[in-house]
Amino acid sequence: MTDRRPTVAGRVALLIRAGLIAGLVIAGLSYPFTALAGMGVKVGTGALENMPEQLTEVPAAQTTYVYARDGKTLLTMFYEEYRRQVALKDMSPYITQAIVASEDTRFYEHHGVDAKGVARAFVANQQAGGVSQGASTLTMQYVRMALRDSARTPKQALEATEQTASRKLREMRLAIEVEQRLTKQQILQRYLNAAYFGHRAYGIYAAAEVFFSKPAKDLTLNEAALLAGLVKAPSAYDPAIKGQGAAATTRRNYVIDQMLKMGSITAVQAANAKKAKIKLRLSAPPNDCVSINTKHNDWGFFCDYFKNWWREQRAFGKNVLEREENLRRGGYRVITSIDPEIQGYAEAHVLAKEGRDSPFAHGEVVIQPGSGRVLSMAVNRKYSLHQDDNGKHSDRSQRDVRGNYPNTVNPLLGGGDMAGYQAGSTFKIFTMLAALDAGLPLSTSYYAPERFVSKYITAPGPATCGTHWCPKNSSKSMTGNQTMWSGFGKSVNTYFVQLEQRVGAEKAVAMAERLGLKWRTEVDRKLATPEHASGWGAFTLGVSDATPVEIANVFATVAAEGNYCEPLPVMSIRNPDGKDATYKGRLIAAPRCHRVFSQDVARAATDAARCVTGYGAARGSCGGWETSPMVFGTLGRPVAGKSGTTDNNKTAWFSGFTPQLAASAFVADPDNPEHYVGSGRSTISKYTVAETLRDALKGQPHAKFTPPSDKLVW
Repeated sequence: MTDRRPTVAGRVALLIRAGLIAGLVIAGLSYPFTALAGMGVKVGTGALENMPEQLTEVPAAQTTYVYARDGKTLLTMFYEEYRRQVALKDMSPYITQAIVASEDTRFYEHHGVDAKGVARAFVANQQAGGVSQGASTLTMQYVRMALRDSARTPKQALEATEQTASRKLREMRLAIEVEQRLTKQQILQRYLNAAYFGHRAYGIYAAAEVFFSKPAKDLTLNEAALLAGLVKAPSAYDPAIKGQGAAATTRRNYVIDQMLKMGSITAVQAANAKKAKIKLRLSAPPNDCVSINTKHNDWGFFCDYFKNWWREQRAFGKNVLEREENLRRGGYRVITSIDPEIQGYAEAHVLAKEGRDSPFAHGEVVIQPGSGRVLSMAVNRKYSLHQDDNGKHSDRSQRDVRGNYPNTVNPLLGGGDMAGYQAGSTFKIFTMLAALDAGLPLSTSYYAPERFVSKYITAPGPATCGTHWCPKNSSKSMTGNQTMWSGFGKSVNTYFVQLEQRVGAEKAVAMAERLGLKWRTEVDRKLATPEHASGWGAFTLGVSDATPVEIANVFATVAAEGNYCEPLPVMSIRNPDGKDATYKGRLIAAPRCHRVFSQDVARAATDAARCVTGYGAARGSCGGWETSPMVFGTLGRPVAGKSGTTDNNKTAWFSGFTPQLAASAFVADPDNPEHYVGSGRSTISKYTVAETLRDALKGQPHAKFTPPSDKLVW
């Protein structure tokens, strides 16, 4: 048989024809039945038939929560609209009763459109000579919210809220459709999760937290009545605004009276609730990295790194704007990799060496070998946009400009667009790895003079001999025969330039690229090209810029025996439905690793790097002394690493690793690279790394390094 039931559009048309909808109140205009009749049945047929038959409900924007590695410590949130979905069973029964009493007392009687309510509103407005009552049911209000939340263009947003007869008719039609499809309880739950309560709080979860700092299920009668009363006009009845306490109380008491009339509460409950004074416990939920709790302001730099990482992930959108929108609207639960305990150790040691009021930035990054997860990002700065009280710029030519200390949001440790800092002799690791990867053994020996005339052609300067680049050592005691063990342990420049010539500078550059380094300055990008890399002799002495995250991850790769993992700031990412977020069939938060050189190459490099720290090599001689003996002396367990200073001590680095952790620390002036840190700060990075690793590994087994095979020894 043919279904003879009228369509939704037909039902609205029948209501119009029957005169049950006596008028539509649109802003300052009244549309009585005669006006609708004047528009003819065209309104009831043609116009209505062209309107959507079913409400398109797009998931509303939800807040993304970002936690520390423990899954409990909240770092911050990201949102455009502070909102979190909550089930009706997890709401106080008072709020469901209060919202019905406040907005639609006949909610359980009508089927989406309340003809009696429309007629009543029309009469009241005619008597008042203007708009004194509305006619929107709670279901119609929900429809309006859903249309607003699904708008993707300014035109759609305007159509969802404009005061026109067509909008009202569309709401009626869609409200009837919604009532056919959803139960009253489902509509009520969706309404309470979408309503705006003021203070950027969308939904009852956010409202309860913002106004009373409690879960929605714990709202009392007078608290629920207050919140329900806000929906009509959040600004007009806002109890947090000075001078509006009386208006807020009056509105709350009105809702309580309505609840009494509906039989939701007793007269005694109503009287007691109306006597109660409004007691707010306002909270301002953090939003973005600048809103991190002041007790953990140092986490802001890690948060910024996470945010920049997110912006690079294609899984979250086609472009940066889409990815940022996804972060603020997607409702993810992100467990980051930052370890609060290790971060605390690192921050304490950094600040003990260089205070926040120093123009020199001293920072440290700790990474987990084998996963690439960033466990700590500490620096002697406050993550803040407020720079009015910052110190003077260290460049005398810019004394009228404030320096970036103590407050800054610059990505001093990596991520973002900063080039980083010259890492000096740290770059010798790339030459050594390239040589080992080419099959040269650790015992490869060269006579290292105080100054060496290289094959590299360069412009005239202090380190040139005519047209050739002539680097020299920092100490005459380095003169003599050196191997990779002693050359690396003592950081002998003239040894490594000869090793670089043997293997090819372009191979050292390529090794750095394989290990994740990116060239961010025009000069570095040019010199790293195939046309110029073979002549970039100074590369091995660290004239290029790099970030602490990059360098820490280089040594984490060596610690992981050649298994390179991209630096990763997350442990897990879950969608609003609780499922792990995936992209192209794999977990977005999973480590992204691949082998860049063999285990034996890594073990050989580690053996030479043991000479640096005073721990000593397993398979060869370190040559009698080393640059950083205090590292093993402080840590007291197997450790390898590399120090790195530039000409005239512009910067001072140290990178160290055990089988479990890798860390890299630096000191430099980010505002003025020509502001030398000096010899007095040449060792602070060494102590910072050693002390942080010592504290972070306390109570853990003293893991040992595996020595290399004979193939890469002799």
